[in-house]
Amino acid sequence: MENTIPRRVYDFLKGYPPFDLLDGEQLMALCGQALVQYRRPGEAIFSQGAPPGGHLYVVREGAVQLLREQDGEALLVEQCDEGDVFGLRPLLAGDNYALTAKASEESLLYALPIQGFKAIAESNPQVALYLASNFALGLAQRFQGHKPRVFLEQDEIFGTPLLEVLTVEKSKEPVACPPDTPIQAAAAIMSRREVGSIIIVDEGFAPLGIVTDKDFRRKVATGQVPLSEPVSAIMSSPVITVGPDIAMGDVQIEMVKHHISHLCITADGTDQSRVTGVLSEHDLMVMQGNNPALLVREVRRQQSAEGLRQVRERAEGLLQKYLRQEVSIAFISTVMTEINDEIIRRAITLAEDALQQERHEKPPVQFCWLALGSEGRGEQLLRTDQDSALIFENVPPERYEKTKAYFLTLAAKATYLLNQAGFEYCPAEMMASNPLWCLSVDEWKGQFSKWIMAPSPKAVMLCTIFFDYRPVYGKASLAEQLTEHIFGVIKGQEAFLSFLAKDALQNPPPLTFFRNIMVESSGEHKDAFDIKSRAMMPLADAARVLVLHAQVGKINNTFRRFEKLAELEPQNRELYEQAADAYEILMRYRALQGLKGHNSGRFFDPGQLSKMERLNLRNSFQPIKALQSLLSTRFQLSFFG
Repeated sequence: MENTIPRRVYDFLKGYPPFDLLDGEQLMALCGQALVQYRRPGEAIFSQGAPPGGHLYVVREGAVQLLREQDGEALLVEQCDEGDVFGLRPLLAGDNYALTAKASEESLLYALPIQGFKAIAESNPQVALYLASNFALGLAQRFQGHKPRVFLEQDEIFGTPLLEVLTVEKSKEPVACPPDTPIQAAAAIMSRREVGSIIIVDEGFAPLGIVTDKDFRRKVATGQVPLSEPVSAIMSSPVITVGPDIAMGDVQIEMVKHHISHLCITADGTDQSRVTGVLSEHDLMVMQGNNPALLVREVRRQQSAEGLRQVRERAEGLLQKYLRQEVSIAFISTVMTEINDEIIRRAITLAEDALQQERHEKPPVQFCWLALGSEGRGEQLLRTDQDSALIFENVPPERYEKTKAYFLTLAAKATYLLNQAGFEYCPAEMMASNPLWCLSVDEWKGQFSKWIMAPSPKAVMLCTIFFDYRPVYGKASLAEQLTEHIFGVIKGQEAFLSFLAKDALQNPPPLTFFRNIMVESSGEHKDAFDIKSRAMMPLADAARVLVLHAQVGKINNTFRRFEKLAELEPQNRELYEQAADAYEILMRYRALQGLKGHNSGRFFDPGQLSKMERLNLRNSFQPIKALQSLLSTRFQLSFFG
């Protein structure tokens, strides 16, 4: 059954991306060429390897499965439902179909002409942007200059323009001298002007070279070049120059690319024009304010919890910028983890200082502070609750009580400072200030042995928290001893790994039978989606048990665990890579929700999401079912009571 019904097609398409990005006239013209097609269950729309057709498709009613034919099997890649677009291969790649599209139930489709849509995409940057974000990197290359955005559809978020560019508006007045100036005189000029570099210029004030503090240390202070020699003898040349309107990001790239810490600004950006300024790495830090290195330094200078809170709030401003610019989550999590770790270290240092002032006797014992949970995995982008533990060296029985009492007091002060800095106390008291989680090396070894040798539901639950520990402060070798012990015990305990794998299956994939996002049915968060327990933890739990089974230590981060598993198991590489990508998307999504809602981002209403946001979120759920199937098979969970 085929017919053209432009108005009905128009009324439907205007509610879905990318058609909602078109003006009325464009969309009506496209709908005038649309065909309405009915497909029976099991009927193929197109087949893998077939030449490209002349239409792309939108699901009006029903559902269509996209399948990859491989080794005689049809593997489900995606299921498209109401409003989803498929069959874009002729537009994006211009070659044969890479997948088979088959109706999984009675379906009504709108078939739109490829050529008509291609003309619209090439003339409409927003449509090109959507396609580049969601369907192919190849198209992104054809529409250079339009940055793909996965989640953020609005022009502004958090009140700041998305395409904000920070340009270098101020630089230091250039301190310069002729090439025949004696080194000692040049040094005196730098000292008097309190600068770390001097530009060597010709008669027209064009740059010939640059001398920095480092040159004085390496070439003069070592006696290689006498002070009486001309400054040209120690200058670096040619000078790396930039124009006056360069963006800060480009300045950083130039410095990294050329391994330099100073850039010379000239009138036209070349070394043939007049010097107008100079920029150093320090200048960039001051101008940016939220530079990660600067924030870490600021943390180290703080003397109070309030100071730590203020720096962490600035770090969240940095997080917002990174998310807006769609910087990779791997980079963002590394930066935020380093800032969080520095805050924890500073809190412990302040707590130690306070105990010293209060005349508490510090035992002659080394200890190590362990981060647990999301911070232990290096995934705590927002300030959520604290999860920590403390391990100290073994001591004789007569010294044990006094030693533990000191570390409990230290932990109580440190967790209090962290709470004041904005990190909530753990509701379950999974913190180093709890006597249960402040133990000696042998006690921790015994605790893990007990959990592993006699697993109970509670023991398995605790293991999912404590197996993600990471040393943050103190003697890291104590944590390494514990890791070696754990892997030694696990080696002969397949039953324990089966318990852990079974626990990882407790949360099913977060889609209902009708492919709706599963929400809470009761309680405080009724009708909200719990992204942590329903989507993120199934992936984190699977990664944990698989790396333990592979005897891989010192990799706590979930998506890095999947990357390592992809390396270890080439036969499952595609699944693990998909899982890593999915987890990064979920981390980004939770951070965005948390920043917008000024909370942890864990619960939100999926009904408030746009169609594109729901599509991206739903696609990130795909690896969960496959991973849980792999766990069930590998650990024979169907036979496990």
